[in-house]
Amino acid sequence: MGMSVASGGGKGRRRHGRRHAPMSEINVTPFVDVMLVLLIIFMVAAPLLTVGVPIDLPETQAKALNSETQPITVSVNNEGKIYLQETEVSLEEVVPKLQAIAQTGYEERIYVRGDRAADYGTVMRVMARISAAGFRNLGLVTLQEQDS
Repeated sequence: MGMSVASGGGKGRRRHGRRHAPMSEINVTPFVDVMLVLLIIFMVAAPLLTVGVPIDLPETQAKALNSETQPITVSVNNEGKIYLQETEVSLEEVVPKLQAIAQTGYEERIYVRGDRAADYGTVMRVMARISAAGFRNLGLVTLQEQDS
């Protein structure tokens, strides 16, 4: 076996400081591992964040609407309580609060979610108040029927 000698100006010296020189490469493996774990956590947690008021929605055969913006939701639970987003409000407070948070004015998309066991009259009173206030982009939220 041969011995290698580094040529350093013709004197035949070895370089001893080469073993402990600082590394100039970045190891991205731990960064990628952390990012993948965060991605999985957010994928699992994201559907859990969309549920505000627990409501048993009725099922229909209507198709889902495509929407680019996040709509305002007004919910009526089985006890007849009214919620604007996740905040409980009275029937008289619905329209003033909607007008305060509507970013595009009366063209704001508003979804009304009524529990299957909720009083039909309460849901209709909420929709009538919103419609009478001038909001025209109003819709009912249902679940799609499952074929049995």
